[in-house]
Parts: sequence; C-alpha cells; structure tokens
Amino acid sequence: RVIKGPEMIEVTNEKVTIAKEKLKEAHTRQKSYADKHHRSIEFQPSDRVFLKVSPARGVKRFGIKGKLSPHFIGPFEILDRVGKVSYRLALPPQLSHVHNVFHVS
Repeated sequence: RVIKGPEMIEVTNEKVTIAKEKLKEAHTRQKSYADKHHRSIEFQPSDRVFLKVSPARGVKRFGIKGKLSPHFIGPFEILDRVGKVSYRLALPPQLSHVHNVFHVS
C-alpha cells in the first residue's frame, strides 16, 4: 500500500506525536530515578574540599602511574560560590594550568 499526500502527512504527524509522548514518559521516569539519589550539597567559603581526578590510562599523575595514582587530591580551600553548584577553589601553583572553578554534584 502506497500512502500519498494528506494521508502521509497525517500518519507522519501521528508518529511524531507518539514519539514525543514516549520521550516525555522516558524523561519523567529518568528524572524520578535521578531524584532518588540526588543529595543537595552546599559549601561555605573557607570550607576545605577534595577534587576527584579523572582516571587516564598510562598517564603519570602526581608522580604515580596507572591505577595506583590518587583518585582524589586536596584538600583545597573554597574561596567563593560562583553559581548554584559551582565554587572557586584556591589551587596550589602546581595546578595553575587548571581552571579554578568547579561544578559540585
């Protein structure tokens, strides 16, 4: 069966509507899963925090290579709050090439 003209447009619009509904359902479901595990964290200036360092294969970090390299570094002092979930940290001179504003989650 070949669909032509207005009928094809109607079928396409129905499929788009169904896809939008399914996306909305999936978004709601994923949001409910994420909200169960979310913790609201707030820090004050002068608090001290650790930074999570991304693992990189074969890269030497802080003088140690591989899986023995540290996963967290610090503690670093919080200078001020930049946004709702971002903070500016006082980093040592060795980390001067790293941007000093970090997202908290």
